[in-house]
Amino acid sequence: MKTVSLKEAWEGEADCVNCAIRTTVLFAGLREGDFERIHKPIDQFTLPPGSVLYRCGDGADFMFTVRTGVVKLVQYLPDGSQRIVRLARATDVLGLESLLEKRYQHDAIVLQPTEVCRLPVDVVKRLGGENPALYEELMSRWQRALSEADAWLTELSTGAAKQRVARLLLRLVRDEEASECDLFSREDMGSMLGITTETTSRTIAEFKRKSLLVETHPNRFLLDIRNLEHIAAH
Repeated sequence: MKTVSLKEAWEGEADCVNCAIRTTVLFAGLREGDFERIHKPIDQFTLPPGSVLYRCGDGADFMFTVRTGVVKLVQYLPDGSQRIVRLARATDVLGLESLLEKRYQHDAIVLQPTEVCRLPVDVVKRLGGENPALYEELMSRWQRALSEADAWLTELSTGAAKQRVARLLLRLVRDEEASECDLFSREDMGSMLGITTETTSRTIAEFKRKSLLVETHPNRFLLDIRNLEHIAAH
């Protein structure tokens, strides 16, 4: 898989035709001839944790496809605290609101080393109008984002702290081949779940003591799926 530096990405063009994950991302339905009509760069780049893709209120000129890594979508409450409303992972599309809105609705901040493609919105709109398969895929991605947002609201914002943490852990490995995952900072986890950093830390420590989480590498944990599912449901 091709990787380019951030500086090279902003100045260069990604090779979408030969993209190793193109069959699973937004442009899966495009034909080779469609790429000949893309005259603006579709940039591919890597970002370290803490990098900002865009801020809430920024002009929404681009969409982003996540190739690898994790990006958090953040909203800020009137008291200045933050709430993470969704995580975007491999094959997810960010900035779908740019198809209708002029500005982004969240902050998009990188949580783990992440590789993304940056897509000019006007190119996506034009190709969507010309290619029914792409338009259908856009609607599918939008529906997926809405379903994910609903799940965060119903699963991760209700119940006791132990239930919320267990549900988050299970979601992190839901589509993975192995029941292992990297954990985020306790502050980020608390922002995802609507609980305090201290409560998150105590809950994670308790899960470790009970071997519900077993550290296999630094900050990477093997999950006891069966018992976490029991906690999540009760």
